Amino acid sequence: MNLLIVFYSMYGHIYSMAEAVKEGVGSVNGVTVRMCRVPETLSEEVLKKMDAVDAQKAQAHVPICKLEDLVSADGIVFGTPTRFGNMCGQMRQFLDSTGGLWSKGALVGKVGSVFTSSATQHGGQESTILSFHNTLLHHGMIIVGLPYTFEGQMRIDEVTGSSPYGASTIAGGDGKRMPSENELDAARFQGKHVAGIASKLVR
Repeated sequence: MNLLIVFYSMYGHIYSMAEAVKEGVGSVNGVTVRMCRVPETLSEEVLKKMDAVDAQKAQAHVPICKLEDLVSADGIVFGTPTRFGNMCGQMRQFLDSTGGLWSKGALVGKVGSVFTSSATQHGGQESTILSFHNTLLHHGMIIVGLPYTFEGQMRIDEVTGSSPYGASTIAGGDGKRMPSENELDAARFQGKHVAGIASKLVR
């Protein structure tokens, strides 16, 4: 069973969450997991102005996602930062290139799941994931979230991301807050949960 993690991460928050999702997937026997990133749409000049060059270099070893990667996967977990309550433009542009897959029904019946990040606690994490689901449903994918059996999403002793829609992290207004251990645990749980369901469907 093959599971794919497709992400975009400007400052490294989503990349860290993607690595945690990968750990969760890897804990399920018989599952092969790969990570890939969607193409960058911003120029290097813009990335320099946004102080994102170092974070981008840290991810340079991760291959760029190709459409055939989606087809060969039994399940796909998508990671995107929030941009005004929606997925980022880089992810949107990549998904807009999947029309040919849609016309063939190439993703129908595959498991799909989403995780995200935002600058603030109420910065659109849930709306980003829910609006992302629209695209997955148009592709005929089976949506999997983060069930309440992950009890960390009910914590009130700390400010933390994650909801039944998917794992999430809070980056802070200056982007300096990296995912907490609870948020990484949510990503691991989601990865394991998605892999388990996808394995059952494949069998």
